[in-house]
Amino acid sequence: MAGVKITETVFRDAHQSLIATRMRTEDMLPIAEKMDKVGFHSLEVWGGATFDSCLRFLREDPWERLRALRKAFKNTKLQMLLRGQNLLGYKHYPDDVVEEFIKKSIENGIDIIRIFDALNDTRNIQKSIEATKKYGGHAQGAISYTVSPVHNIDYYVELALEMEKMGSDSICIKDMSGILTPYVAEKLVKEIKNKISVPLQVHSHFTSGIANQTYMKAIEAGADIVDTAMSPLGMGTSQPATESMIASLESSPYYPDNIDFDLLMDVSDYFKNLRKKYEKDGLIKEKLLNVDVRTLRYQVPGGMLSNLASQLESQGAIDKFDEVLEEVPKVREDLGFPPLVTPMSQMVGTQAVFNVVLGERYKMIPKEVKNYVKGLYGKPAVEIKEEIRQLIIGNDDIITCRPADLLEPELDKLKENIKEFIEQDEDVLTYAMFPQVALDFFKYRQSYKYKIDYNLLNEEDKVYPV
Repeated sequence: MAGVKITETVFRDAHQSLIATRMRTEDMLPIAEKMDKVGFHSLEVWGGATFDSCLRFLREDPWERLRALRKAFKNTKLQMLLRGQNLLGYKHYPDDVVEEFIKKSIENGIDIIRIFDALNDTRNIQKSIEATKKYGGHAQGAISYTVSPVHNIDYYVELALEMEKMGSDSICIKDMSGILTPYVAEKLVKEIKNKISVPLQVHSHFTSGIANQTYMKAIEAGADIVDTAMSPLGMGTSQPATESMIASLESSPYYPDNIDFDLLMDVSDYFKNLRKKYEKDGLIKEKLLNVDVRTLRYQVPGGMLSNLASQLESQGAIDKFDEVLEEVPKVREDLGFPPLVTPMSQMVGTQAVFNVVLGERYKMIPKEVKNYVKGLYGKPAVEIKEEIRQLIIGNDDIITCRPADLLEPELDKLKENIKEFIEQDEDVLTYAMFPQVALDFFKYRQSYKYKIDYNLLNEEDKVYPV
């Protein structure tokens, strides 16, 4: 029996979970050579919120980051997280944008693309899987794991089978809330492994404090790969700690092959020092490091907990936090039990806040929630009840086609819109994801380069400001 493989998340999900996706490329590159020799199956380095955060907060070009990491990692596969037809944004994009984005991601260095849809509507991942395979990448179909009267073992086994038939090179059980319990994981992994022939990966978060046990039972049941994070940026709302997980498998047939544990300790020391830097900057919040068992009851991911708190604080209603947590499962049931992952977590959370703060359910309804009920994000696992549909959209029509079929190609239009700013082909895709943020970045980039070209900056000033 081959040992389990490890995907290290410290350059993506770990810092997205614990330091608001603020890790800079300059903090990644110094340790890259050592990490490349540890023996990881892959490194998750891109996608998720990193693209937005690079542009919006760090004044970095995410494409430049990817190219720099690809150059630094000569032996280890690089992985990214993609929201299917949503790519890295919060809406559906036309097929021409999806295909070009995936093509450029692979050209710039991505090997494995983990593709999920917030509703597990496989129509929304089909194009991404096809494009990934077309351009030579490894397409990993990801199941958004949640618990409801319809989200059971049989549902997930069928979903895994469908993803394999669509062309997925591997399958991932993506437990973004940390609610997959150990013995359920054991049964789920066994059942899926009995039906599929491609590798199975398990991704969880430590939010509820049970992910270590979940991983152990999943590995014993046949999981091929698990996601972990270097301990200085592990646990809490992040993944289980890499060093501890590997050590716990010692003297078992599951111990990862080719892992250099001494080198892993050196890597760990680097991130210990780096963590001190981010603590000093005030980016690590105590509440993100603690176990929160409420996750098991409300199924609210760690990032969503902090977002709810921020929304309530801004409205002077933080005293209603527990009431909002109670409202979240009710809204989720009303909306057909969507998994609480981007963008559904934001929709359900915001609606729950409005329902509580305004003292009347569905008195105010965000546009995104209305569009979701109209079918513009895909099909819910459970049909939305007639009375809820009437409350939210009245007699408006519900679409039943694949949502992206309603979208016209737009790459040429996007190119025309920003022709004065284009310095690389990828700029058009950056603009497609986050138009205003991208324009601000492009203007800044032009100004920055102009100043350097004409030596108007002192040497010590030639850095991108936060």
